[in-house]
Amino acid sequence: MNSSRPYLMRAIYEWIADNNMTPYLLVNAEHPHVVVPVEHVNNGKIILNVAPSAVQNLDMAGEEVSFSARFSGKPMHVSVPVPAVLAIYARENGRGMVFNDDEDRSPDEPDKEKPKPSGPQLRVVK
Repeated sequence: MNSSRPYLMRAIYEWIADNNMTPYLLVNAEHPHVVVPVEHVNNGKIILNVAPSAVQNLDMAGEEVSFSARFSGKPMHVSVPVPAVLAIYARENGRGMVFNDDEDRSPDEPDKEKPKPSGPQLRVVK
């Protein structure tokens, strides 16, 4: 089953924008394949303003969020894999959604901690 995170991110983004608020992404900048301006990373995280007025060519359609923006006057292409997004929220009131790492795990995946039963544990009782 596909991860629900990209669908939820798009829905929350649209809801924030429809209410004339500023959508922010909280990103784990240490996640593999994240391309963000490292000079703005703080404690391994970065907050990105993804408002239509702040970015160009925003693409949230696949398993990656990408856009072009200026940071300290320098143009940059930003690329963030969906699992690296920790939260999406409105700057003005903090309302939005926080994501857990567990949300990306498929329910069909076996739990590594639980041992599989070896066979039936039935016996005759007299």
